[in-house]
Amino acid sequence: MSALPAMAAIRSPEDLTELSLEELMNVEVTSVSKKGQPLSQAAAAIFVITQEDIRRSGVTSIPEALRMAPGINVAKVDGNKWAITARGFNDRYSSKLLVLMDGRTLYTPFFAGVYWELQDYALEDIERIEVIRGPGGALWGANAVNGVINIITKKSKDTQGAMASTVVGTEEAIGTLRYGGTVGDSFHYRVYGKTLNRDTSYAPGGAHDDWRSGRGGIRADWDISAQDSLTVHGNYSDGRAGDRVTLPRLSAPFGTQSQNEDAGLASQSVLANWTHRFGSQSETQLRLYYDQYRRDSVTIGERVNTYDVDFQHHIGLPFGHDVVWGLGYRLMSDRFRTSTAITLAVPSRDISLYSGFLQDEISVVPDTLSLTVGSKFLHNDFTGFEIQPSARLLWKASPQHSIWASISRAVRTPDRFREDAALTVTGTPFGPVRILNRSLDSERVLAYELGYRGQLHPRVTIDLAAYYNQYDRLIFTETVTALTSRYANNMNGHTAGLEVAGEWRPFDWWALRPALTYQQTVLAGPPMTSIPTTGREGSSPDHQASLQSRITWGPQWEFDAWYRYVERLTAAGVPGYHTLDLRLGWHVSKQLTVDLVGQNLLDKAHPEFRTISGGTQNTEVQRAGFLRLTWHY
Repeated sequence: MSALPAMAAIRSPEDLTELSLEELMNVEVTSVSKKGQPLSQAAAAIFVITQEDIRRSGVTSIPEALRMAPGINVAKVDGNKWAITARGFNDRYSSKLLVLMDGRTLYTPFFAGVYWELQDYALEDIERIEVIRGPGGALWGANAVNGVINIITKKSKDTQGAMASTVVGTEEAIGTLRYGGTVGDSFHYRVYGKTLNRDTSYAPGGAHDDWRSGRGGIRADWDISAQDSLTVHGNYSDGRAGDRVTLPRLSAPFGTQSQNEDAGLASQSVLANWTHRFGSQSETQLRLYYDQYRRDSVTIGERVNTYDVDFQHHIGLPFGHDVVWGLGYRLMSDRFRTSTAITLAVPSRDISLYSGFLQDEISVVPDTLSLTVGSKFLHNDFTGFEIQPSARLLWKASPQHSIWASISRAVRTPDRFREDAALTVTGTPFGPVRILNRSLDSERVLAYELGYRGQLHPRVTIDLAAYYNQYDRLIFTETVTALTSRYANNMNGHTAGLEVAGEWRPFDWWALRPALTYQQTVLAGPPMTSIPTTGREGSSPDHQASLQSRITWGPQWEFDAWYRYVERLTAAGVPGYHTLDLRLGWHVSKQLTVDLVGQNLLDKAHPEFRTISGGTQNTEVQRAGFLRLTWHY
């Protein structure tokens, strides 16, 4: 069980490896309750991936880092695309998982999923990634159905000085530069730039899934006074992602045709967060952000502008009540260019979202038993008013052991693709086409969770979570005529599962981190149409296993191994696979670190996912190796 310590602001990165398991059990997390609290007091299935975890795992992207969290299924579609989900229903555009970066939502209103190829942030600047499995709708709103991922970047004062990192390998080359400075004692800033060049993957007959990306950004943190602080940061990126797409041929001999493309990718964002402290028991936050992204491909062109304002107030009240409440408004303005494969009834649309939430953590028995109740209230342009309540109970049996339980209701609203789009599937004038449906309702889930988090021994910790999710009004395809189909709320079902994570330190210099995931999905409804849908039973593995070994030889040498097993995907026809990553790290000096990393060493190449979304070619993940040099000054 890994996490960033609450005392991180006063510890150097080198100190992270010296934390005891008791300290790791009491690190601070913020995503469960929208306030800082020790991990041991979080009544939720939460796992925290720290900067130290990212560095020692040898990963080079955010999706790869998410593989460390139990209950999260990460599958690579091709060289620049991923399918990522929590607790089932995986797809390239997984719509039941909410992803945030410093509170800024990362998803497209077209599919309600994440374009992971647009999220190539500098890993060195990430402080931690908080991964919540289970509904988060009571605080975060729609689409936080099966989980919430919150990527939290470092404060500027923790990135002072210069840093340069370069990765040179068989599959990719990455370069990162960063400089952090200060003006006086209260104003800190950093600027950074990153380039990425990733090679094509393997596919019979060749692949066209290379990836080129460049990005830069700035962050400033200003402690205006003892009561007020302001954070402003902005990012810009530009690049392209290769693909081989399947398009309909609308003239004889009809059918389909494949062609290579280089999808243009660009994004820019600016976020400001102001915090005012009235005292030790009261604090307000006001967050404003603007985000724009562009993705131009053969099948669809997207331009989306997002404007968001969010206010929240955290206040401690008498008689053991700790209240957080807030209000928010978001406007998403989009413009789409269609093609012979996809057309939209409304090519341009403004989507408004009004929201408010209220949560009260009640200390029933001080320091022992607490009850947290709350709800999110929102109004959206697709389905109108929605309510998402939650109740969580935490029993802290001792400082080393806690048991929690929860019941939550969450919704997933329709997206532009499922409500407004018509899709040509086979490419003939007479074949089935998917037509639009403007009367879709929200998907709903009622989730029951039970968990235990404890330190069994000074050298052993364990985290258990079990769940049962009951879904209704799931959106799947249905046959309208012999030639057409559409999306409809025509499915019900349930998922159930168990997630286990732990850490054992047999010696001070050796840590073992096992993780196991079991999940089962059962759906019921009309027979499936002839049009395949990947977000169904068998789109996520029933079993996953992971074991990380970390050996530290004195102050200079590190040797890390990471084994993973993923069971077959029955719906996608992907066989199960085993992987092994190895890393040898050498701290040459306080300024220079050298890493030698091998990835996917057990086979030459293997598939991880297959999808028909957008007609994308599915490729295989190859064995890879790279050398990384990191210099700090």
